[in-house]
Amino acid sequence: MNTVRRIVLVLAVGALVALSAYGVAWSSRSGDAAAAGPRPTPVADRAPVVSDRAPRPAPAPRATPTPESAPTPTPAPAPEPAPEPELVPGPAILAPGDEGDEVRELQARLRQIDWFEQDVTGTYGEVTTAAVEGFQAKREIPVTGEVDRRTMDRLEAMTTEPTADELANRLGTNTPGALDARCSTGRVLCVDKSSRTLRWVVDGEVRLTVDVRFGSESTPTREGVFTVDRMHREWTSTIYHTAMPYAMFFSGGQAVHYSSDFAARGYDGASHGCVNVRDLDAIAGLFDQVRLGDQVVVYWS
Repeated sequence: MNTVRRIVLVLAVGALVALSAYGVAWSSRSGDAAAAGPRPTPVADRAPVVSDRAPRPAPAPRATPTPESAPTPTPAPAPEPAPEPELVPGPAILAPGDEGDEVRELQARLRQIDWFEQDVTGTYGEVTTAAVEGFQAKREIPVTGEVDRRTMDRLEAMTTEPTADELANRLGTNTPGALDARCSTGRVLCVDKSSRTLRWVVDGEVRLTVDVRFGSESTPTREGVFTVDRMHREWTSTIYHTAMPYAMFFSGGQAVHYSSDFAARGYDGASHGCVNVRDLDAIAGLFDQVRLGDQVVVYWS
């Protein structure tokens, strides 16, 4: 028994010694760990930090202000033009149907500025009325065909006091002779070889008088009654190769026409049988009035 007790006692003591040694070693290891501090937790093992505060929203981006463009100015409306004052004619001084010296002077003044293209007669008829209307329209005067103070003032400002020769229709160097009786009716180019004049006569009324010259002794201008059978505003003689503007043929190759030679030399020259006119403006106006079939009377007064 004593042996068993001794064995148990030895075993117990050995066990206590072993336990003591283990405790010392464990204590030493624990002290080292404590001295070293807590071991850091790996990042992957860390739990996310939870905050009870709501996250602050990111500030909204500030808008860049759009540069303001200068406003386009609205153009002011153009002012409406003031209405032109209405032209009102004044009381008539001379009117259609009047006769006398005042009408003769009116016609002579209108003729000075090419509005009246016939001999003055002293009678305010259709031709005078048309001339007054044309003059008024050209100068923006109320067109009435009657002469009021405004029309007369304007006409007098543009013309001169008619001479006695103008009033008597002595416009050139030639004084017209008596009209042939055959010129008293219809539309007639009345050519007076005695006075060297041509008169445009309509129903016995002389509307234009111009100086003319005729053919030489070797190529005389034929006399008699003829009709206008051809008219050419521009023409050149096929025989003499000279210009014959405003040609009105009445007897074969003989014609009434403008002659630059007559305008330059006067009666120092002669035609080849034609009736030459030296007033270009006058024959240009005459050409526009004459028609095919109008009569031509060539005579000595």
